[in-house]
Amino acid sequence: MEKKPVAAEAFAHGRVNLIGEHTDYNGGWVLPTAIPQKTTVHVTPREDGQVTIDAGADPKSGEHRHTAYRLGEEKATGQWWDYVQGVTSVLAKSGFSLKGFDLSIRSNVPEGSGLSSSAALEVSVLKAIRGSQNLDIPDMQIAQFGQRVENEFVGARVGIMDQMACSFAKSGEALFLDTRDLVYRNVRIPRESVELVIVNSGVTHALSSANGYNQRRAECEKACEALGVESLRELSLKDLPRVATLAEPMNRRAKHVITENERVKNAVTALESNDFSELGRLFFESHASMRDDYEVSVPEIDALVEAARFDSNVFGARLTGGGFGGSIVALVKAGTGASVGKKILEIYHRDPKRHGVLLVPEV
Repeated sequence: MEKKPVAAEAFAHGRVNLIGEHTDYNGGWVLPTAIPQKTTVHVTPREDGQVTIDAGADPKSGEHRHTAYRLGEEKATGQWWDYVQGVTSVLAKSGFSLKGFDLSIRSNVPEGSGLSSSAALEVSVLKAIRGSQNLDIPDMQIAQFGQRVENEFVGARVGIMDQMACSFAKSGEALFLDTRDLVYRNVRIPRESVELVIVNSGVTHALSSANGYNQRRAECEKACEALGVESLRELSLKDLPRVATLAEPMNRRAKHVITENERVKNAVTALESNDFSELGRLFFESHASMRDDYEVSVPEIDALVEAARFDSNVFGARLTGGGFGGSIVALVKAGTGASVGKKILEIYHRDPKRHGVLLVPEV
């Protein structure tokens, strides 16, 4: 006997990526962890095929966000509700028969900050619909469906790191993930020794409209074609001389991915051996590679990283997320996070046009 839909609630935390940027869609390795901020959704069944969405107040304008659509009539609009439309569209294409529902969204994951606000929304909506309509969808498939929403409906050719992190990452642990084989293990972050600081630059990015993101992926694919490999993951440091012969900018794009994969594995070793100086060095090195070889940083992000560099309590700092704005993550001595974040922002705000915010630790 078919079970009737019931009211259900689900949540997903945002994520910060410690290291391993732009490696996921190249089949490489990443090291994200959960952040305190999360997205919570509540689903109430309807008797018709309508979906209504209440997303509360817009964090910038303060206007109430509310919209509706009919199942089977999903159409990309370039607006925030595309992530919900994408979920029901992907589920229908995957053979699930859905009934209408009212959806309430509440989130404190900052949008456009490189902390996976969209993935947290996708994963929480998928889990709530699963619970409400009794769908047989394992958590791994939840993450895969979330990626399909981005790729097929929203139009951002992202890898699977964000959705995997929002599905499986835990506070106090880093998720060491092989994005090709989807094999992962948790690596403890010794919070008695270190903590994370996350500072939002105030420069919003939107991967769905950032042609630069899709362009980077296309450049990596061209590099693979020229090198005769399926993915850049297949290459190692010994291949860098051959990579250097590629035309600009494919040579530098491939170099970043290859060296970043190596940094992720070295970062896990450093974290597990409590070698925080080495881990911090890898953070700074990763940022330089993203700035110079992958060219996804912006002046405001660079300014935040430089402000962090000269604090003796900071082991390392880097751009986190896809880039073109967003946030930095810094690894600092335990107990110093709030003061470090305050000092970084004091330096950053010497330019009155900058509007940064300390996100972690929450103060």
